[in-house]
Amino acid sequence: MERVSQLAKMIDHSILHPRLTDDDLVRECEVAEKYNVASVCVKPYAVKQAVEFLKESDVAVGCVIGFPAGNSATEVKVFETEVACRDGAVEIDMVINIGKAMQGDWHYVEREIEAVTRTCHKHKAIVKVIFETDFITNDEDIRKLCEICTKVGADYVKTSTGFGFVKGSDGRYSYKGATIKNLNLMRESIGPNVKLKAAGGVRSLDGLLAVEAAGCSRCGATATVSILDEAKKRFKKS
Repeated sequence: MERVSQLAKMIDHSILHPRLTDDDLVRECEVAEKYNVASVCVKPYAVKQAVEFLKESDVAVGCVIGFPAGNSATEVKVFETEVACRDGAVEIDMVINIGKAMQGDWHYVEREIEAVTRTCHKHKAIVKVIFETDFITNDEDIRKLCEICTKVGADYVKTSTGFGFVKGSDGRYSYKGATIKNLNLMRESIGPNVKLKAAGGVRSLDGLLAVEAAGCSRCGATATVSILDEAKKRFKKS
């Protein structure tokens, strides 16, 4: 099933919920290995365990930095990146300083993304820069972030963490995550060497196919099993 394999290699299987234990980590790494996804995306302390578990597989280990709110100082994000890469992570998903972007402090944001990108590339790891588009909603700000990521040589731009909850007028928290509108905007605003990753809210095969059509080569997901089981049924002859 070549088509199913192609779709599996789009997925970064997310193992990021705060309540997940080491037993959960092992179970989800088993899922990632069984379905031969592109990577697992884990919390910083879990990198060593994931690398050890997946060492005989074709699944890469990625790690989040400054997750989920992006509030750490630049030096802390760089140190966190160093530790993750030394522990074996080959992909880094960093959250930008959201408040600095919203106030238009582009010098700070550029310096931060550049520092983490430089550290990743020193370790031959790739970096995906998370904008958190539930908070960064202005098109011009999204374009500017894409320009910065292109300028400093980031490998991917990414929509969301999956934890960017916005409080509504009824007091309830919700988030949209990746939207086709934002993905189209990001695709149009990045340079030719920068790739696109969707994350947040992609929970079905049709959702994965939609973000693929929008230009994504990666997608963060927790619903990996249901997505790929559905793909096996739909594309069983391909």
